[in-house]
Amino acid sequence: MSLSQNLKKLRLAHHLSQGEIARQLGISRPAYGFWEKGTVRPKIDNLEKLANLFQVEVSDLSQDNRADLLAIYDTLTHQRQDRVLTYTKQQQTDQDKEKATTPLLHLVPNKVYEKLSAGTGYGYFDDGTYDIAYSDKAYDYDFASWVFGDSMTPEFENGSVALIRQTTFDYDGAVYAVEWDAQTYIKHVYREKDGLRLVSANPDYPDKFAPFDDAPRIIGKIIGHFIPIEKAD
Repeated sequence: MSLSQNLKKLRLAHHLSQGEIARQLGISRPAYGFWEKGTVRPKIDNLEKLANLFQVEVSDLSQDNRADLLAIYDTLTHQRQDRVLTYTKQQQTDQDKEKATTPLLHLVPNKVYEKLSAGTGYGYFDDGTYDIAYSDKAYDYDFASWVFGDSMTPEFENGSVALIRQTTFDYDGAVYAVEWDAQTYIKHVYREKDGLRLVSANPDYPDKFAPFDDAPRIIGKIIGHFIPIEKAD
């Protein structure tokens, strides 16, 4: 099994929800969800925490089916083993042909901070907690963060990566990362007389108003985004 499959299997075996595991690890539930989905691979320190939580070795988390396959193979008669070998060789030949005709995709790693919300806010993202997400091309930006929630759909999907250019306020209606009241948000921002109006792309979410008395701060302007590409283990 892949790492993501093993994580889900172990979680269900321990009768835990994604949220319960996330709380024990000190991360957000969406961040853990990305691991099970295979979008992002946990860093080594988080792998060690997961291994301790599930009471397994780190190597067991990404263990595949080779041991099971060999055990079954050893129980077969010589004739059936020959059939398995013939079939396996054919599969390898087919796979090699597919690789030869499929262009290699060069994946670019991006350091993505966890705690930036497009919903209710998770706190300032520059806290050292980040994942590596892969894109199919390089982008020019200052820092990147996950988008959690659906308040900015359809412009920014839940689970996408927002690319941020560190800057001050540019013009009304642009999408910014804003720090306000110990939280951070991705919103369309409009400067008004007494503060900043934060507007979601999703009409189901009401506007938020950040008065200047609360010292809201523009962290940066959103200059792009991408959906992470899963990198094979």
